[in-house]
Amino acid sequence: MDINQIFKNNENWIAHKLNVEKDYFVNLSKGQSPEILYIGCSDSRVTAEDLMGAKPGDIFVHRNIANMVPNTDLSVMSVIEYAVSHLKVNHVVICGHYFCGGVKAAMQSADLGILNPWLRNIRDVYRLHRKELDAIADEEAKYKRLVELNVQEQCVNVLKTAAVQTAFRDRGITVHGWVFDIHSGKLIDLKIDFEQILSGVREIYRLD
Repeated sequence: MDINQIFKNNENWIAHKLNVEKDYFVNLSKGQSPEILYIGCSDSRVTAEDLMGAKPGDIFVHRNIANMVPNTDLSVMSVIEYAVSHLKVNHVVICGHYFCGGVKAAMQSADLGILNPWLRNIRDVYRLHRKELDAIADEEAKYKRLVELNVQEQCVNVLKTAAVQTAFRDRGITVHGWVFDIHSGKLIDLKIDFEQILSGVREIYRLD
């Protein structure tokens, strides 16, 4: 993509928005009150607003490699705190995608430099679910299942945070695990049973 074309595209976009709604940017500058915090992958093929048909202001978005929520990452932890405690979102979505390069890289026996500690989080997901994953003979099916399990574990990480625990108690915030299928364009709700998953560990992670 020609970098200079971006500014021309921006001018066209402004003109289009003002043609539809003359006060578009005036209204946009008044603030935000999104209902959803979306944590997705940085993959250039997966854009949150497009795949959900959302408008500016609808979704608070955070993206990183393989849609991870490690408690040591101040960026994602700060995003969760701000979105949940200050913007008062009512839904937190973790959205992975099939054929995720981060997930595939994590399963390679290669030194990837600074990526190593980040990708180790995905390897930990594999370790937790190794029995199920090793039973899958087809490599593509195995990677797809690992994408789903990674989403599940990141949802659990979200539920461990103080901000989400407080919001769940006070206003019933909901956490969702989704996968985007690049081959079909479909969003898939994994319908994760968090009650069952957390039943054995809730006492360890609860903060109140």
